[in-house]
Amino acid sequence: MAPTVILQPAGRSLCDEPLRIAVRGLAPEQPVTLRAALRDEKGALFRAHARYRADAAGLLDLERAPALGGSFAGLEPMGLLWAMQPDRPFWRLIKRDVQTPFVVELEVLDGHDPEPGTLLARAVHERHFLSPGVRRVPVREGRVRATLFLPPGPGPFPGIVDLFGLGGGLLEYRASLLAGKGFAVMALAYYNYDDLPKDIDVIHLEYFEEAVNYLLSHPQVKGPGIGLLGTSKGGELGLAMASFLKGITAAVIINGSVAAVGATIYYKEESVLPVTIMRNRVKMTKDGIKDVVDVLKSPLEDRKSFIPVERSDTTFLFLVGQDDHNWKSEFYANEVSKRLQAHGKKKPQIICYPETGHYIEVPYFPLCKAALHNLVGAPIVYGGEPRAHAMAQVDAWKQLQIFFHKHLGSKVGTIPAKL
Repeated sequence: MAPTVILQPAGRSLCDEPLRIAVRGLAPEQPVTLRAALRDEKGALFRAHARYRADAAGLLDLERAPALGGSFAGLEPMGLLWAMQPDRPFWRLIKRDVQTPFVVELEVLDGHDPEPGTLLARAVHERHFLSPGVRRVPVREGRVRATLFLPPGPGPFPGIVDLFGLGGGLLEYRASLLAGKGFAVMALAYYNYDDLPKDIDVIHLEYFEEAVNYLLSHPQVKGPGIGLLGTSKGGELGLAMASFLKGITAAVIINGSVAAVGATIYYKEESVLPVTIMRNRVKMTKDGIKDVVDVLKSPLEDRKSFIPVERSDTTFLFLVGQDDHNWKSEFYANEVSKRLQAHGKKKPQIICYPETGHYIEVPYFPLCKAALHNLVGAPIVYGGEPRAHAMAQVDAWKQLQIFFHKHLGSKVGTIPAKL
């Protein structure tokens, strides 16, 4: 019998679902190398490989067989996806069009390194971003530029605004996946998209207020409040929105800053000034990449940069990478907690992930350890170790769903992701 790759689910799966990979029809205890590859929409190739040995019956099941080396080692059923590395330096995997899948190519080769031999079997698998029945609705209402994802069914659904970080544009892949879990999720652009400002020198929260009010008034969204999900700069903006705006019941902040960074935040007659940047504190890694983790002055010293979170009645969940080198996410989360409690507000939930970097993505996305930083104008190190970071992404995805279901009052359960 010729070797065959067996995948469960077979031809396609959602990007946040585990994929079971097995090979049958091998010789007893045959050494093989498995390779996985996908190409992003900009043409960058992401690849991983690992060495394995079939069992006595000629079966290789990645849920039972440890990798013997390669891009990772040990029992890691999803390692061929989360351990992928790009063929170009400082490149982050981003899904730009959620209406098309990532196409993963899997190959089984005879033998081990240095040069595995004959190609024994191959398979192609699609990793999708839209659950069956999820509706994608472009939004151009007033100044708001966004995409709303609605779950199947009549609704109304709990609403969430989803914000990404520096770079701008409109990233939809987290919102589209989250809509499959029973939420109406609006991926919101705020600069460098369509007719929005090209850069981010100043931030006017009135724009975000308009977006919140649009979502709250949507017939498919149930009130009385909505959720916020923000990463990096989006986390900073989420804290500002929760502090100044009404209607935000629950917020998940992923590696966000409690200080305004790089731009003044305005709301009506008030402003939060940007924290001082101390460029002399930039360090270099042994690989010659900038490390900016100590560059921002503490908002405890630069008090005018501290977002006034004590005004907020929002319930918070902070998801923190303890090896975040973009800025001091754990320190910021703890300072928010202290400030809230000092003003008689509810203590936020903080979940810290060791050896986890800045970009905590949806499950099974590979770690982006270093990439171009728009504000710095050069690549910086973002931190994280691949396996720990991969585990954190799976858990963070589960935790944020549990949190939103609890505080926004939806009935649908999470779909478990596992490594």
